[in-house]
Amino acid sequence: MDSLNRMAVELVDEALDFADELNIAGYELDSGATVVDFGVDADGGLEAGLLLAEIQTAGLATLQTRMGRVDDSPTPYVELTTDHPGIALLGCQKAGWELETEHFAGLGSGPARALVGEEREFQALGYYDEFDLTVLCVESATLPDDEVVSEVAETANVNEPAVFLPTTALGSTAGSVTAAARAAELAVFRLFELGYDPEHVKSVAGSAPVAPVSYDETEAMGRTNDALAYGGEVHLTVAEEFDRFDEVPSSAAAEHGRPFAEVFADADYDFYELDESVFAPAAVTVDVLDGPTYALGETREDLLAASFDYQ
Repeated sequence: MDSLNRMAVELVDEALDFADELNIAGYELDSGATVVDFGVDADGGLEAGLLLAEIQTAGLATLQTRMGRVDDSPTPYVELTTDHPGIALLGCQKAGWELETEHFAGLGSGPARALVGEEREFQALGYYDEFDLTVLCVESATLPDDEVVSEVAETANVNEPAVFLPTTALGSTAGSVTAAARAAELAVFRLFELGYDPEHVKSVAGSAPVAPVSYDETEAMGRTNDALAYGGEVHLTVAEEFDRFDEVPSSAAAEHGRPFAEVFADADYDFYELDESVFAPAAVTVDVLDGPTYALGETREDLLAASFDYQ
């Protein structure tokens, strides 16, 4: 397989070529690194969000929008499919890089993580990337600066001008789109956390509604997580049986049925105090090759409509 970072850089170049059409903006910092604003100061949009999600998966997933309904109200949904779920979702899309400097805080996803390879997922996948350019997709309400570039370059062992940082706020259209694109990733990650070998997941398709935008990042976090926990649907094709498939959907969590904003507030807004089972899609079908098919969990449109503040 070609380098994940090489494939992602090509997609970033595409984004820069069509920046005006996508309502995004690219900036070169003093370090020579490139920041691409998908939804901090730039407006972005649905198409920008789809391309950003494609960058996050290094082009190894197919993404599209469709129209669906939430509590009988027309609502856009994002659909993602991939035949490389381990590398595309765990090794790339997962927001596994916590960025924190004196003046900046954010979450990083994308193929830069595969240059570092310190997370357990890479040991399980046996994949480590090598390339002289890197892409780290950043979720933050502010644009990254050269201090962030320095941290990324040093950690990923590349030169600072070789760093590309596509960035969006969660409280933006692109942020809502990329969050909805994570339904499949959450299901694969839940399986991995439960002890299932990610190499046994052969293909995956997921969808979730695009949460209405809130410029309040805490409210945006609540809505986008509810979109997944109560509206996310995933189909997994796997090679081996497992006795814990029923723990994959969000209905397995003790907090199921409560809005994420409420659960997060009870945890004093500390992610580390949340049980990982909270981050899961609503409904999951597991198709075991040459074996049974398990239909697990259910969507809750009533909870979604309340979270989305549908009137």
